[in-house]
Amino acid sequence: MKEPSRQLLWERRSQTPLLLLAVAFAVAYAVPIVVPDASAGVHRACTYAEWAVWGAFAADYLVRLGLAQDRRHFVRTHWLDLAAVVLPLVQPLRLLRLVATLLLVGRRARMAPQVRLTTYVAGAVVGLLMFGSLAVLSVERDAPDGNIKNLGDAVWWSFTTMTTVGYGDHSPTTGLGRVLAVGLMLSGIALLGVVTANIAAWFIARFERDDQAERLQLAAIRELQEEVRALRGEVARLGGGQADRPGAPAPRGTTAPTP
Repeated sequence: MKEPSRQLLWERRSQTPLLLLAVAFAVAYAVPIVVPDASAGVHRACTYAEWAVWGAFAADYLVRLGLAQDRRHFVRTHWLDLAAVVLPLVQPLRLLRLVATLLLVGRRARMAPQVRLTTYVAGAVVGLLMFGSLAVLSVERDAPDGNIKNLGDAVWWSFTTMTTVGYGDHSPTTGLGRVLAVGLMLSGIALLGVVTANIAAWFIARFERDDQAERLQLAAIRELQEEVRALRGEVARLGGGQADRPGAPAPRGTTAPTP
């Protein structure tokens, strides 16, 4: 067997630590929004944690780039990773760090062979609901005409937006909040399409297995029929040859002629 490359070994070994760091980022991002009255030290620690997690993912990208056999091909095929690494440096907003970390976590999760599609979709739904709710709450909470003032309203809005139901009882009023709404709508439609395609593929694979089993059974029956025909022909041939031999006993039910 071909030995895995150093890049693949690094991706396998760093998968779990990076996912744990992503969980730490989720906590650091949520605390200042859920508990806005926390002390300045807590807010500062959460900000440092967010930047540290982003830095870990940026270092992971640089390491994978250094281990890649063809670095130009790596950059071309991992341009979204590069964009997510550079994005927070353009304008150091917490929302950009959130988007960048979500992109990097999603890309690294897709690389893991042990992560099945259903697990990935479920994690994506939960992550988008949680981070979408926190992001819109941080944007809309202090808006003069905003109607999303607490975490419950934000979660309800995110759920109705991702499912494209849109009751309209809660809606963003700021430009950034509407951008978040568009992102959640598109993400919800994409995830729904993935789930539908996955279910359809499961049914098709199941029907194909049933058809293949039925074809194998029909082939076995035809083979048995051919063997029975061959045996009947052999029996008939042997029976006819025995009756034609001189001195062969007469068939039962007949009497030999007297001289």
